Amino acid sequence: MQKLKMVSILVLVAFLIVSFAQPVMAGKGKININTATKKELVTLNGVGKKKADRIIEYREEHPFEKIEDLKNVQGISQKTLDKNKDLITVKDE
Repeated sequence: MQKLKMVSILVLVAFLIVSFAQPVMAGKGKININTATKKELVTLNGVGKKKADRIIEYREEHPFEKIEDLKNVQGISQKTLDKNKDLITVKDE
């Protein structure tokens, strides 16, 4: 009986951990590089404060139509784009 009680508690705890962890693991989704704040942009791989400022300045004149347009920003290389392509979007999803 003691063993059954312990197993039940462990199953309940595991269920609660999975239930609460799932939304955290899902994240907020992709970062829209047309609307993201500087704070959001610096969370991208290889994007610091200066590059985030350049992204914001660029999009004010030239809104991004596709994620590849990010390479038009000074300091953003294909390598940086490749590291972030699954994390970014140009439209709200």
